[in-house]
Amino acid sequence: MSKIPLIRPRTLTGASLSFAIVASQYNNTYVQPLVDSATKEINELEPAARVSVVRVPGSFEIPLAVKLVAMRGSSDVILALGVILQGETSHAELIARSVTGALMNLALEFRIPVIHEVLFLKNEEQAKARCLGVELNRGIEAARAGVSIARTVKQLFSKAN
Repeated sequence: MSKIPLIRPRTLTGASLSFAIVASQYNNTYVQPLVDSATKEINELEPAARVSVVRVPGSFEIPLAVKLVAMRGSSDVILALGVILQGETSHAELIARSVTGALMNLALEFRIPVIHEVLFLKNEEQAKARCLGVELNRGIEAARAGVSIARTVKQLFSKAN
């Protein structure tokens, strides 16, 4: 996992983008700060942006909610946020693999950027560093990636038309 933060896109005013955040309620101690950091960063980079948040019970339910949000067609990008902590069995790894594959398939099926920040972590120390910290905050990185790809997609579609 890279320790180099994603370059921050410049702030734009004008045309507004629409963001949906689909976040797990499980491990909320770590997920809510991801949601808060992502929302704050989106609002700083895209002051006119619309941000909606959908909460689901756990990370395994994130892909279904992403699909339903994508079907509405009202979001330019969807951020999937969750935390899966490795336990003593392979259950966490199975969930992480399933969620990863499903999110990629949904992005391709609906032609909408899906930012995958459903974190599969070894322990709470890693969760604290990536969710509560400033230096490696994955909520901020998800927002930056989301803003960047949403702008790129809009630019590509405007050139095609």
